Amino acid sequence: MTPADLSRTVLHAVRRAVDEDALRAPVPARVRVERTRPGGSGDYACAVALQLAGPAALPALEVARILRERVAAEPGVGRVEITGPGFLSFTLDAPAESDRAVLAAVREQGLAYGHGDALRDEIHQFHHAREVRAAVTAQAVFRLLVAQGARGRTTCEQAPDPDWVRLGVTVNAYGTPPTPLTEIRPVPAGATAGDLLERLGPDAARWGLLRAAGHDRAALGPELLVQGEANPLFRVRYAHARARALTRGAAALGFTAEAAPYGESPAEPAAHGASPAAQAANAAPAPYDRAARPLLDLIADHPGVLLAGARHRAPERVARQLEAVAHAFFDFHDSCPPLPAGDEKPSAAHRARLAIAEAAGTVLAGGLSLLGIRAPEHL
Repeated sequence: MTPADLSRTVLHAVRRAVDEDALRAPVPARVRVERTRPGGSGDYACAVALQLAGPAALPALEVARILRERVAAEPGVGRVEITGPGFLSFTLDAPAESDRAVLAAVREQGLAYGHGDALRDEIHQFHHAREVRAAVTAQAVFRLLVAQGARGRTTCEQAPDPDWVRLGVTVNAYGTPPTPLTEIRPVPAGATAGDLLERLGPDAARWGLLRAAGHDRAALGPELLVQGEANPLFRVRYAHARARALTRGAAALGFTAEAAPYGESPAEPAAHGASPAAQAANAAPAPYDRAARPLLDLIADHPGVLLAGARHRAPERVARQLEAVAHAFFDFHDSCPPLPAGDEKPSAAHRARLAIAEAAGTVLAGGLSLLGIRAPEHL
């Protein structure tokens, strides 16, 4: 069960309680679940009982009890606890099954993984100054909203700069009454789109304009072009390129990814004459390794990050999520190589690791696409 699945499950429980007259309150348009904070109980938590307590004229703990019995009966939910003043804490069944569902969703949805219709009833107009950072930010926010089902348009207070097109910016109209996108700090010294394109090119320029929160200074120096680990943009794009290279390498070795859960795939026999290390790798009973946990969690959290970025008009949240995914990808890649080495034979472990790596690459490409930045397959 993915976080999005759990959110829908809780919302369904609310509808059932209302339909059965166990709860008299309006059904919310959406229910938000979040990963439990350190020290908390369960895998995910939800404050919907506190949200409904007032309209239902019931204590939050009573609302939580009404919902708990309905959510606990759903497949994929192992345990539901009530904590604090009325929070619902969920422990999911079989983490491996949840992991497999997440990887299957990424494979099925591709670059659209994390898109949804949570904001389908919303219409927005973003009116911004004739300034490059405001224009790029408005366009990125617009993309995030559309990815969550919203509709709208962007408008500019004056005729747009022709160079904005090269930065992926389109303006539907200009000179209309403003619905301002607030707190966008202009770039230093009034730099124009043409200046940034000449110095940095479109991808680095967009990353520099979007990586920092709108009220913070945008870093637009030559460090954005450094081809090394110190440059977050390079690290994100290199992680994507490396993930794609792993797929090509696996194909050359004659195997593909398989999202098998922990402990389910049988160990495969080692090749005749293989080294002890190779035999140990091929005999590993669990295709997913502990080192995969941070990366799997980030992949599962990606839809929630995209939705939060849209709701809070904060494309920088997406950029920072991509940085975290890239960091976790390299940690996973280095400790649990998806490709066999030396005389190793491709095993269930390699196929499972490859599935995780491919999902990470898809998340990175999809996130970059929403920011208007290319994700090359070769770097």
